[in-house]
Amino acid sequence: MKTKKQKVLVSVTNDLVTDQRVHKVCTFFHENDFEVTLIGRKLKNSVTLNRVYKTKRFKLLFTKGAMFYANHNFRLFCYLLFHKSDILLSNDLDTLLPNYLVSKIKKVKLVYDSHEYFTEVPELTNRPKVKRIWEKIESSIFPKLKSVYTVNESLATLFSTKYKVDVSVVKNVPNYFENGDLEKNEFPTVFYQGALNKDRGLEELIQAFSFLENTQLQIAGDGDIVEGLKTLVLNLKLTEKVTFLGKIPFEELRKHTSKAHLGVTLEKDTNLNYKFALPNKLFDYISCNLPVLSCDLIEIKNIVEKYDIGITISEIKPEIIAENIQFMFENQSKMDFWTANTKIAAKQLCWENEIKVLKKIYLE
Repeated sequence: MKTKKQKVLVSVTNDLVTDQRVHKVCTFFHENDFEVTLIGRKLKNSVTLNRVYKTKRFKLLFTKGAMFYANHNFRLFCYLLFHKSDILLSNDLDTLLPNYLVSKIKKVKLVYDSHEYFTEVPELTNRPKVKRIWEKIESSIFPKLKSVYTVNESLATLFSTKYKVDVSVVKNVPNYFENGDLEKNEFPTVFYQGALNKDRGLEELIQAFSFLENTQLQIAGDGDIVEGLKTLVLNLKLTEKVTFLGKIPFEELRKHTSKAHLGVTLEKDTNLNYKFALPNKLFDYISCNLPVLSCDLIEIKNIVEKYDIGITISEIKPEIIAENIQFMFENQSKMDFWTANTKIAAKQLCWENEIKVLKKIYLE
């Protein structure tokens, strides 16, 4: 008799296009004979998806703010309630409430994947009333959860200590690629990929190119401050040095990243979410064999220094960023050394190793 497939409903609030972590988890389910549906939202500029698993994207009346979250959570609650499931996977705090309620109503397994320290994101720093709402949701539900994982050891320890819950770690790393000889851009290219939001050092990174010659900056991504960044480039007359690539589907992003020469991640220590951040772009740079210029936040610094793949800086200032970029490009022997080390790191920091944790959570 053929064994009935377990049904997994996976929830996010994004439009599914660029979320590599969730895609890899859904692919894991598919490859292990689960029937998986990934649920998100559809925006006006959302591209068509072609995935091996099912997807569902809500068309919502609102795209941001309290009304968006209320609208999305209500739609998600209804969808989860009226569709069969054996496992509910909630990604981040903004999907947890409807998942928790439905798991209790239907008595199905709930797993929570916390991608960040949601209640401490910079967007909530100056919004105490909104922050308290999210804190209340988290503190009411988190201690009752049985299956939780997050992106790094710092956050796992923090959540475990705060809520007395066992928290596993599944790092947000890419699949392993054997790169061979990569085609590179003609000019030395600095690459940033990811969300374009406040406190990520993007303004200072752009300003640094006022001090650099014969060097290009490519920025791949979208976010709240993109228009301000484009205005800054115009005002500084840097349009020939700085290029915005826009939001690129992760299936295509790798070919852009791999053509660059140096990856940057310059988050500031302005909130607890960034303090303990370990962004997936760092691992994408490593996977594409790019040396890294990074901030010295604890988790990021640990990776850069452990594998000796670049330079960390403690001050996110244009002059300091420019000075270090110039130093790195002028010292080819060091760049070759860091590049060689990324190849070693890439074999360890790959999704094939993280799947071992997922197997314990979902298959044992």
